[in-house]
Amino acid sequence: MRILLVEDDPKTTTVLKRGLAEHGFVVDTAATGDAGLALARSGGYALTILDVMLPGKEGWEILAGLRQAGVQTPVLFLTARDGIADRVKGLELGADDYLVKPFAFSELLARVRTVLRRGPAKIQDAARVADLEIDLVRHKASRAGSPLDLTRKEFAMLALFVRRAGEVLTRTLITEEVWDMNFDSDTNVVDVHVRRLRAKVDDPFEKKLIHTVRGIGYVLEDRG
Repeated sequence: MRILLVEDDPKTTTVLKRGLAEHGFVVDTAATGDAGLALARSGGYALTILDVMLPGKEGWEILAGLRQAGVQTPVLFLTARDGIADRVKGLELGADDYLVKPFAFSELLARVRTVLRRGPAKIQDAARVADLEIDLVRHKASRAGSPLDLTRKEFAMLALFVRRAGEVLTRTLITEEVWDMNFDSDTNVVDVHVRRLRAKVDDPFEKKLIHTVRGIGYVLEDRG
């Protein structure tokens, strides 16, 4: 299980990475706010441990940016900011837990496990990205108010993109989520279905929402 640690103190990073690795976690690290946000938006993490006071973007900005982009990866703030107002701010921004430094590693580990047991954030019944709207319960989607005529697989793929808006999704992840199986990596089944989906979701509209990330996969996001 992969965890992203965004922390600018080398000693804290070393201790946490070693401790979490000893308990079976794979830990990626970032020492600046900008690097942390880029990694967090790339997706694939079960949890992000986030400091507040970072070079570049502060932890507040990173979390707000993730939630605004629709990225619902659980976030645990680990910070020296111990004021009640700071704790409230962190939780209201969408953090799943808040732990103040100095801390005991055993407590951090317990909180990490608790957050992970809760699972991913509850999936909303409906979601919107720019003028794209999707009703996950009624299996309906529209863009600029016009209904989209999607096949079952196209809707499943669009729902995945919308639920994880702002995250780069690999072709492997898409096949696992949409087809619940692994295709031969040499096949282009994902590319074919994305092309068909784009023909309905993007081609008739000036603003494109589904973007190719060369060598990796696709991301759905509003790039303004």
